[in-house]
Formats: sequence, structure tokens, C-alpha cells
Amino acid sequence: MHTAVWILALSLLTVACSKNPYTGRHQLDIIPASQEQKMGIQAYDQLMHDPKVVTSHDPAEVDAVQRVAQRVIAAAKSSKYSKTANEFQWEVTVIKDDKTMNAFALPGGKIAVYTGIFAVAKTEAGLAAVLGHEVTHALARHGGERMSQGVLAQAAVVGATLGAASQGVSPQLAQLAGGALANYGFILPYSRKHESEADHIGIILMADAGYDPHEAVHLWERMEQAGKGQPPEFLSTHPSHGKRIEQIQEWMPEAMSHYRPDAAVTNAPLPTPH
Repeated sequence: MHTAVWILALSLLTVACSKNPYTGRHQLDIIPASQEQKMGIQAYDQLMHDPKVVTSHDPAEVDAVQRVAQRVIAAAKSSKYSKTANEFQWEVTVIKDDKTMNAFALPGGKIAVYTGIFAVAKTEAGLAAVLGHEVTHALARHGGERMSQGVLAQAAVVGATLGAASQGVSPQLAQLAGGALANYGFILPYSRKHESEADHIGIILMADAGYDPHEAVHLWERMEQAGKGQPPEFLSTHPSHGKRIEQIQEWMPEAMSHYRPDAAVTNAPLPTPH
């Protein structure tokens, strides 16, 4: 029986794959894009109905976020992800939470920016770096790939457990070991690849949107100062800030080839949280 599980897992690896149009990386896509987008929209709706979530109506905050987001969205619609970007039902919300440095873009095109990110983004170009990164996660289907990896990892754990049982090894011990291997040897490295890929494509999107991609380096330098005490890279789903900055510098020539200064784009400072 466990042989059949492994055959199924290998079949999924062979059949359910796509290729990233920017990096050429092969991705596991067991979860249909339509289902992923539906889940993203549902997650967004749940968040918006949470009584603890307060949306900002401050014109300075909303206008700055909308101005940057719409340029990044327009760049996405003309990118190598144009088909997906034009299918998304884009919506941008500013969440009034000065203590939370966060922003996200969900499958389906729902974007949320917490006002706490202003303190580290500093400028509209810094926010463009954040949104380019987050929008890439949604367009590149990183969430769906993570779910697909989870399905495959679970199949691997089941196969290991069944195989161990046939060899007289405790199923509980085999399942624990299999879970650890799946987590640190498979799921986490791919998650770091997602982060690096979002950094790579994100600076291209921000450049296409008219923002100087060098600002992404300054953003992550500020993130490094704000995020002291992060876990070692091996145990983290995010690359270390130093590694991240090093990679962005390597990709900078490619991003700069997309950059065309636009007089309509300003690098105005973001509103100060109050």
C-alpha cells in the first residue's frame, strides 16, 4: 500500500507542475487557481468582518496607499502575469493599526496595508517595494504551491509511516521523524524560495511601476534594524535580511533595465502614524 502512496506522490510531481515566467522555476500546482482565488477572497472577507479590524479613512493615508497600489497593479497587468492580473478583482484597503508592520496581497487581488508599515517603508517608493513583493506572492501562486506542498508532504509522511510499520518501527516515531523531514527539508526551503522569488519579481514590478528599485535595498536595511532577534535562516521561512539584501543587489541590473523615471511618480514621504 505504501508503494502506491509513493507512486501517487511522484505522479503529482510529474503532472501538476508549472513554470514561473520570470525565474524559470518549476512549481507544484495541485490546487486549482480558481480554488486558490476563492479562498483568498473568503479570507479577505473574514478579515474585513472582524470587529477588531478598523479601516482607515484618513485621506492622506488612503490616497498614498491607493496611489502606489494602483501603479503596481497597472504594472502587474502589463507583466508576464498579465492574464492572471487582469482576472483578479483588485481591491485595496488601509487598516488602521500603527503597531502592525504588515501588508499582504491575497489570491484574487485583495490587498491590505497596515498603517504600521509606514514607519519602515518611509516613502511611496518604499511602499512600492513592499507591494511589489506582496503582489508577486499572489500572482506567482505561492499560496497555492504551499498548499500543494502540504498535500505532497502529507502523502510522504503517510508513506513513511506505512513503510516503517512494515519494518517493525513505531508508527508514532516514524510519523514524527517524517514530519520533521518534510518541514525542515522540504516545506521551509521552498517557502524561502517563495520569499526570494517575491523579492526578485517584486523589484521588477516596482520598476515597471516607475519606482526606483534601489529603494528595496533601503527598505530591507530598515527592516533589518527593526527586526533584530529574528531566528536563524535555517529555521525561518524568510531569508535572513543580509541574504535578502545581497540577492536584491544581484538582481538590481535586471530590475534597472525595467526602470523608466516618470515625472508623475513622486517619492513622497508616507504619512506619520498618529
